[in-house]
Amino acid sequence: MSDTIHTHFSHGIATITLNRPELCNAFDDMLIAELTATLTAFGQNSNLRVVVLAAEGSTFSAGADLSWMHHATQFDQHRNFEDALKLARLMQTLERLSVPTIARIQGPAFGGGVGLIACCDLAVASSDTWFRINEVRLGLIPAVIGPYIISKIGISAARRYMLTAERFDSHTALQLGLIHEVKEGAAAIDQQVQTWINELLQNSPHALTAAKRLITSVVHRPIDDAMISDTAHRIAHIRTHEEAREGVAAYLGKRPPSWHINRASKPSVDDALASE
Repeated sequence: MSDTIHTHFSHGIATITLNRPELCNAFDDMLIAELTATLTAFGQNSNLRVVVLAAEGSTFSAGADLSWMHHATQFDQHRNFEDALKLARLMQTLERLSVPTIARIQGPAFGGGVGLIACCDLAVASSDTWFRINEVRLGLIPAVIGPYIISKIGISAARRYMLTAERFDSHTALQLGLIHEVKEGAAAIDQQVQTWINELLQNSPHALTAAKRLITSVVHRPIDDAMISDTAHRIAHIRTHEEAREGVAAYLGKRPPSWHINRASKPSVDDALASE
C-alpha cells in the first residue's frame, strides 16, 4: 500500500486519515481503492466499535483529483462506468459500515469530500470550514455522492447547492444537517470527537448496528402496516439477544455492562492522530 491514508486502531477505535495534503486530499483511483479496502477490513474486525475519518493538512478533501479526472475524460463510457462504480462502492462501504462513523473536518470540503461527510453518522467541523458541491462548475454532476447528500440535507437544499455550486460555511452546513457540531480550533474538534466516542462506547455494539439498519430501513418509507410489522419484528428479535439481556441486567444491577470500555484507560483521539 502507498501512504495515501494512515490508520490507527486501539481499544476498538479506528482512525482513518486521508494523507494527500499536498493535493488537498483529493481522490484518485489509488486512494479510492485503499480507502475502500481499509474500511472493508476494519468492518470485518469484531473488536471495532467506532471509526473516525480525518484528514491531514488544511483541507479535508477537495473531492476528485483533477489530473485523474482529466485522464478519465479520455476513457470510453464503459471504462468511465467501471471507474465511477469504484467511487460509488467506496461511498456505499462507508455509509453501510456496521459501527458508528465520525467525520472530523478541518478546512474546506468539495464534491466527493462532501460525499464522504454525508456518508458518516456524525460530523464535527471547524468554524472556518466551508463546503462546495462543485461538480457542475466542471461540466460534471455529483452522481454517485448525490443520494447521500440529498438524504442528509434534503431536496430543497440539494437543488440549491448542487445547481449553483455556491460555497456555504460550517454554520449553514449545521443548519442543513450535513454536520452536527461546529467548534473553534483543532482541540475543540478533538474534544467533541472524544465526547461522542465516550458516549458510543457505553452503548451495546449489537444495538448500535441494529439501530443503523433501522434508520436505513425506515427512512422515506410510509408508516403503514408493513413498517409497523417490520419495526415490531426488529424489537422482538433484539430483545432475545444476549446484549439486550446483559444491558437490562446491568442497568437493574447498577453496574457497567460487559461491553463497556473503561474510558480513562484508552488513548484519546489526539493520541491517535499524533501517532499517524
